[in-house]
Amino acid sequence: MQSAEILVTTPAILMACIGVAWGILGGALPGISPSITMALLLPFTYTLEPTSALILLASSYVGAEYGGSIPAILIRTPGTNAAAATVIDGYEMNRQGKAGLALGISLYSGVIGSLFGLLMLVVLSEPLSRVALSFRPPSYFALGILGLSVIVTLSGGSLVKAMIAGIFGLMVATVGTDPVTGGNRFTFGTADLLGGIEPVLIMVGLFAVSELLVQATQKDTTIRVESTARIEFPGWKLARRLLPAQMIGNVVGTFEGVMPGAGGTVASFIAYNEAKRWSRHKDEFGKGSPEGIAAPETANNTVSATAIIPLLAFGIPGSNSTAVLLGGFLIHGITVGPMIFVKSADVVHGLYGGLFVASIAQLIIGIMMMAPCIWLVNRPRAYLNAFIFALIFSGVFSIHQSLFDLSLVLGAGVVGFFMRMLKIPFLPTVLGLVLGYLVESNYRRALVISGGDHSIFLTDPISLGLLVVAALFIAGSLGRTLLETMKSRRTALN
Repeated sequence: MQSAEILVTTPAILMACIGVAWGILGGALPGISPSITMALLLPFTYTLEPTSALILLASSYVGAEYGGSIPAILIRTPGTNAAAATVIDGYEMNRQGKAGLALGISLYSGVIGSLFGLLMLVVLSEPLSRVALSFRPPSYFALGILGLSVIVTLSGGSLVKAMIAGIFGLMVATVGTDPVTGGNRFTFGTADLLGGIEPVLIMVGLFAVSELLVQATQKDTTIRVESTARIEFPGWKLARRLLPAQMIGNVVGTFEGVMPGAGGTVASFIAYNEAKRWSRHKDEFGKGSPEGIAAPETANNTVSATAIIPLLAFGIPGSNSTAVLLGGFLIHGITVGPMIFVKSADVVHGLYGGLFVASIAQLIIGIMMMAPCIWLVNRPRAYLNAFIFALIFSGVFSIHQSLFDLSLVLGAGVVGFFMRMLKIPFLPTVLGLVLGYLVESNYRRALVISGGDHSIFLTDPISLGLLVVAALFIAGSLGRTLLETMKSRRTALN
């Protein structure tokens, strides 16, 4: 009821529609991930009231997950990482002259996934947050350590690189005023750094600017699309056949969304494999199976809502996109975590309502955006990149009218460029940045309470449990890395 009231008394419906449209356009551009699409919007949310700003960001996440399937089906190039599984059967259907049906299945399944994910978000977020209400400073410190350990170990690639990224984020979080003594730290006499470095500036630089720098070093190999594809929705008989694959996508998307570090890409491939396992038409997979589109698209759209659950309940973003959404909360001074349902319940209910509107609007706007998306894919990359650069800098400058902010964004972009080259993941850095205050302040508060006795972190049962789980994640990742190293050495010797 409260969500409906917020929708009709604020520009929330308009923000949801704009967010979905922007997300579809961003998702349709290969290389522009949902997190980058959202990061481009961040500077423009400063002037909006909190509920509208968060709806705009979350709705663009929803739209981008569908938008990524458009180039995946039409030109065999996933617009987002999560759409990689859609390429397998989506492009095959296109080659068979069924591009319109493939796009229709993607859109139809995406709406089902978004609505189911929203249902799980509403049902699970508040009950999980009640668990966190019993947390004390040692527990919050341990929760922050657990969040960092989960993201570091699940980021893929080298554990050492992921830990370097996380520590770098924690270091950046220490710039500014000491949370306990009030002293200045690492400001180098610059007044602009007294308030610390705003996460939004680092996020825009890492995600958006670094991607544009990488693209500037690559040759434009975009395949031009000569397509008049029109979305065609499946009939009743085909819809019944797709239902089991969509249910699999819903279940996988819920589980992977709640698990920090997994995200839509993992969910898509798991859903694709499980749909193939349980399908009565296994032989069609890889040759243009409609179920091969329905399962991954349902899964990644479910994740767009369920990934917000750990953010609201515990204050820990589980993916790049929810980390950017966390930036939206921080911009408006809203602390995510269990108390958000008490202190900012209206914002949460407004977000629920906005996501519902976005899920429904996705169906209509998805049809309307087909022609603009095809036109956009056909533009030379240099023109698109120049437009996005202008959008970034105008948005960042509008925040504080500060050239120093622009230099921070550019600096973060250069750092992100080298991180991409070295295959160092971004998410541990972002999480270290946004969780730095939580970890440091609660660590020091706990020591104040205990009189400097570190055993408080082991005598608090919640803290002890969370630290044990964090240690298990690190140990498991180290064990997996050692096994892979030994296996590769044996292969080399043979």
